[in-house]
Amino acid sequence: MGGCVGTQRRRQQQQHHRSGRRTGNGRKTGRNEPLKKERPKWKSDYPMTDGQLRSKRDEFWDTAPAFEGRKEIWDALKAAAYAIECNDHELAQAIVDGASITLPHGSLTECYDELGNRYQLPVYCLAPPLNLITEKCDEETADIPDPPANAKREFQLKVRLSTGKDVKLNASMADTIGQLKRQLHTEEGIEPSRQRWFFSGRLLTDKMRLQETKIQKDFVVQVIVNEVAAIY
Repeated sequence: MGGCVGTQRRRQQQQHHRSGRRTGNGRKTGRNEPLKKERPKWKSDYPMTDGQLRSKRDEFWDTAPAFEGRKEIWDALKAAAYAIECNDHELAQAIVDGASITLPHGSLTECYDELGNRYQLPVYCLAPPLNLITEKCDEETADIPDPPANAKREFQLKVRLSTGKDVKLNASMADTIGQLKRQLHTEEGIEPSRQRWFFSGRLLTDKMRLQETKIQKDFVVQVIVNEVAAIY
């Protein structure tokens, strides 16, 4: 009996994804596909840096909710896009499902809420361009001295890698991001040039000190690990 109920429930879930949802007034929102794991590939009209890409995204997220749609849905889409950037596909799918967002093509480039409102995310919010200019970490940090071995450490900084692993680094508010990248390299073997650090949606540059970021000891820094240094 229990097996029959479970099978029926799975069939209902599959039908839910394929046939779409209905709004409160009975209007169908259209076909619904699971979120695809493949991220779109695109090339910018001009080569852009990490900072320029982040600014472009911030501008979109700051202005998009003002035009149409519901703020809570925009918030969910932003969280899902960030989860995709961190290679957490399951979390992105859970966010989409939890907000009752319909994906006709399995992509966040076009989606609908349960009321039938349409939302479109630009491709630059979902993936970096093929001609992205990455930070030259080794060059930028060449003139930044490592902290003395006996320097006083104030707390353990928790960083969350895009691979899903959490790492704690010994840190002080006077440390630079470049120094902490090298510490992460020592502990995890990840080259600094493959690391991109973010806090509250902001890209942290190598010469920035922790005291400038307003990070407190209980906060978590997101670290996106690139597959290859020269490519996102």
